[in-house]
Amino acid sequence: MTDPPHGSRAPAPRFHYARAAEGGYKAMLALEAFLHACGLEAGLIHLLKLRVSQINGCAFCIDMHWKDLRALGETEQRLYSLDAWHESPFYTDRERAALAWAEAVTDLADGHVPDEVYRQVRAQFDEPGVANLTFVVATINAWNRLAIASRTPPGSYQPRTSTPHA
Repeated sequence: MTDPPHGSRAPAPRFHYARAAEGGYKAMLALEAFLHACGLEAGLIHLLKLRVSQINGCAFCIDMHWKDLRALGETEQRLYSLDAWHESPFYTDRERAALAWAEAVTDLADGHVPDEVYRQVRAQFDEPGVANLTFVVATINAWNRLAIASRTPPGSYQPRTSTPHA
């Protein structure tokens, strides 16, 4: 069986991971609770989640974190420029360091996170901050894999007044 061509109806979901593996889902929610209490700004967390989801091609998570960022007051200009953040003047040095770190931790094809990227992130974040950023990246990579493997359909997510989980 092949996936439908671009522009056709999305493939049917495969499984509902939260129901099928409730213990794993609850563990992921515990990671989310930690992330949103670790001291990193909510906007930065969602910016990293959106960028990693773009890299991984997770439509559900791109939709979710775009909406979460808009609900937090993020501008469309910064959102649609995110995949070209290297060339865009719309991001702070702190955000640039975090985005470089997120990309390096996500793309491990070479098996390493470059020392230069670590030096950049350490210039903006202390050791607990770098560890927390790494947990953000690890967690969204896990959510991306769950959503992609299960074919969770994008579009229905709406931001909540409380912190979203994913």
